[in-house]
Amino acid sequence: MEIEVLGRALTTLPADDDHPYRTGAWRPQSIERSADALEVVGELPPDLDGVYLRNTENPVHPALDGRYHPFDGDAMIHAVGFRDGKAFYRNRFVKTDGFLAEQAAGGALWAGIAERPERSIRQDGWGARGRMKDASSTDVVVHNGVALTSFWQCGDLYRLEPTTLETLGKATWGGQFPTSQGVSAHPKVDDRTGEMLFFNYGTEAPYMHYGVIDSDDRLVHYVDIELPGPRLPHDMAFTDNYAILNDCPLFWLPEALAAGKYRPKFHPDMPLRLGVIPRRGTSDQIRWFEASSTYVLHWTNAYESGDEIVLEGFHQEYPEPEDNGEGGIYQRLFRSLALDRMGTHLHRWRLNLRTGEVREERLSETVTEFGMINPHHAGRQHRYTYSATGVPGWFLFDGLVRHDTLTGREDRYSFGEGVFGSETAMAPRVGGKGEDDGYLVTIVSDVDRDLSECLVFDAANVADGPVARIRLPERISSGTHSTWAPGADLPHWRAYDDPTVAMGFDRPGL
Repeated sequence: MEIEVLGRALTTLPADDDHPYRTGAWRPQSIERSADALEVVGELPPDLDGVYLRNTENPVHPALDGRYHPFDGDAMIHAVGFRDGKAFYRNRFVKTDGFLAEQAAGGALWAGIAERPERSIRQDGWGARGRMKDASSTDVVVHNGVALTSFWQCGDLYRLEPTTLETLGKATWGGQFPTSQGVSAHPKVDDRTGEMLFFNYGTEAPYMHYGVIDSDDRLVHYVDIELPGPRLPHDMAFTDNYAILNDCPLFWLPEALAAGKYRPKFHPDMPLRLGVIPRRGTSDQIRWFEASSTYVLHWTNAYESGDEIVLEGFHQEYPEPEDNGEGGIYQRLFRSLALDRMGTHLHRWRLNLRTGEVREERLSETVTEFGMINPHHAGRQHRYTYSATGVPGWFLFDGLVRHDTLTGREDRYSFGEGVFGSETAMAPRVGGKGEDDGYLVTIVSDVDRDLSECLVFDAANVADGPVARIRLPERISSGTHSTWAPGADLPHWRAYDDPTVAMGFDRPGL
């Protein structure tokens, strides 16, 4: 393995740090590296061609009053590139405005999620509640040949070169970016049309907007979506002809908001509302469907079937887990992050556009979340979902499950004792024929052996274990969202015969 240090971040984290989301599997990094000639155990498939990108909440400073939340960490992107049977690695911080300001100040300037907004040293900020740092450390997608990172609430989209991970600045959309509202965490890319769909939300009426970016990175559609009040949606879905938005009954208490406080509460007596709007529809064309009360953090897909829209995602049995007094202070404080405490199950909603009826069914008794599908099936009928299993009581992923949503069969793989993963992306095989014809790619961190690996699975045979394990140059902090960028979608990917140059190693002009 040949390693090059690209940069270092100033960190003020204590040497004796004992926060469970800044130690162990969540131990952050401060060094940016690139590595060539990675050690491979097994054999890399020669038709695995592209880059796996993972966003990571990676703190460099303690919280202002000690109540650090794992969503507060700064964005660090990890890239593992695959070409011609070889693998390459790079990690870089996303150079957000907040990251650069705190690097210059030598410490935290904004309060985190679990802290009071008024504790922020700087009173400007981002997000639906304001006075927060836009860490851009939640999701990552690739649109129009550029990687985009996003914030868990609403914020800017930061543009990155998808192989070198150089920060290219913020998305502007020709001056049309909705700066005052931002964009929510999970914009959706339709690889058939090249469009990117998004929404945002805030504390002022109409409380939500929905928009479309075309394949040339232009804002071509943006409309108001009226809600009864401020809400906290996180994700959306789409089909060939529609976008699906949501109004979940977990939101900030209005009386607390009036006092400048941000206290979310689940309202079990209120339904989940699902809004269906034509992809270029007007505000008055949205139709709302009511379903059983729950909160859905992530949707896996949606598609049209006759008169129905079929929507799948993770239904929470307990959107607001009670403090049962078990575990330490951090387990109790962050109990709403543990999959088992929320009771997250793969679920299906059928929305009948003709009758207005909603039918629901649970698709699995296994507690999973962070599901991915073959990206070629986004917005179209799919069969397989690849999801993460969680460590009881903690925000940690210990394995993955391949769900066959047609037969109900589940194939599982456990990462092993002391090994923790992240969202697993599906990489369709170049020239592949079927939905399950491809590979699953994820990064795992082994706390006991103090190392990280990138694992590659045959998507149709998950239980058999990885076909290849790629050793990475450092143990990587636990993370959440990821994406797969096919080589065919990447600028420069085939412009150079040498795959190391395609990944940005010694590329002219860089």
